[in-house]
Amino acid sequence: MLSCRVNTIDCRRHPGDPVPALPRPPFRSELGERIQREICAGCWRDWLQHQTLLINHYGLDPRKAESRDFLYGQIGAVLFDEGEAAEIDTSRRGTIAAPGG
Repeated sequence: MLSCRVNTIDCRRHPGDPVPALPRPPFRSELGERIQREICAGCWRDWLQHQTLLINHYGLDPRKAESRDFLYGQIGAVLFDEGEAAEIDTSRRGTIAAPGG
């Protein structure tokens, strides 16, 4: 019988409740390692959905450095409470430009 063991962490977004950890860092960087250490798999899934909203809302092109910088900043704001999270106002759909752009 195979045993499937899931690593758990104490996620910074809901401390005191051990939850499944990410199996590997989402990026090959210090930020990716920090996310794996401090953010659970469920919160990361939520972030990916939020990131899609940001990309679509602001018309971001993740191939461009300024779009990636914006998204990395939003990871800090949303997941780590470092900075201000961008608003997504769906009533203004199609009229929003990327911050600073």
